[in-house]
Amino acid sequence: MPAASFRKSEQDFTDMSQLIDPGAVLRKLRIERKLTLSDVSKLTGLPVSTLSKVETGKMPLNYSKLLRLSQGLGLDITRLFSAAADATEGDSGGETGDEPAAPAPAPVVAGTNGRRSLTRAMEGPSIRTTTYDYIYPAADLLRKSLNPMVLDVQARSIGEFGDLMRHPGEEYAMVLEGQCEFHCDLYAPVVMNKGDSIYFDGVMGHAYVAVGDGPCRILCVCSARDEELKSALQPVESERTI
Repeated sequence: MPAASFRKSEQDFTDMSQLIDPGAVLRKLRIERKLTLSDVSKLTGLPVSTLSKVETGKMPLNYSKLLRLSQGLGLDITRLFSAAADATEGDSGGETGDEPAAPAPAPVVAGTNGRRSLTRAMEGPSIRTTTYDYIYPAADLLRKSLNPMVLDVQARSIGEFGDLMRHPGEEYAMVLEGQCEFHCDLYAPVVMNKGDSIYFDGVMGHAYVAVGDGPCRILCVCSARDEELKSALQPVESERTI
C-alpha cells in the first residue's frame, strides 16, 4: 500500500485549498461530536489556536496536522478530505468553538448496504510525496473494505525510492500509463507495461519505480483497514507550534 511511503517522504498537499475546505469538515465533525476546541486539542496534541485557525481557513491543514487529527479523533483519514456540501450547514456564526453545538443528525450505520461513490476522471484529494503523487477516489465513502488510489510514480530507481513499503492485507495494481518496474522482497524485479497488473501480499516489502522519462500512472487497491493504513503513516516533518 503506497501510504507507507509517508514514513520517509516529506508531505506536501497539492493545491488543497482548491479541492476542499478541510477546516470546515473538521468543524462539522467537532460539532457532531459535541467537542470543544479544547477537547480536540487534548485528543490530538494540537494547540487550540492552531485548531481555530485551521477551522477558519487561516492556516492550511498540512500532513502532520492531518495525521494528528485522524489518529486523535479516531476517524478515517480521508474524511477530512470529504467535500461534503453540508460541511458548514447549520453552522452558527456566533459559535466560538469552546461551547458544544446542537446535536447533528445520526450518522449512517456501518455496514449499510447499497452504498456508491462516483469519482470523475482525475478528481479527488491529492497528496504529493517524494516517491508518489496520490489521488484518492471515493474519499467520501467511509469504512471502506477496499482503499483505491491512483499513483503517479516519481521515483526512477530503487535507490532513489529507498526503503520498501509494507502494510497488512493484500494489494492489487494495474499500470494505466507508461511503464514501471515492480520490486519486492521475495522475487526478482519485473517490468510492467500498460495494462499489466499484479496482486500480492502487502506484508511483503514492495515498491513501484518508473521506467524511462515518460509519466507512469498506476491504479492501486489495498484491502487493509483504514486504521491499519493510518498506523503506517509517520510524518518526518517537524511540527511547528503556532
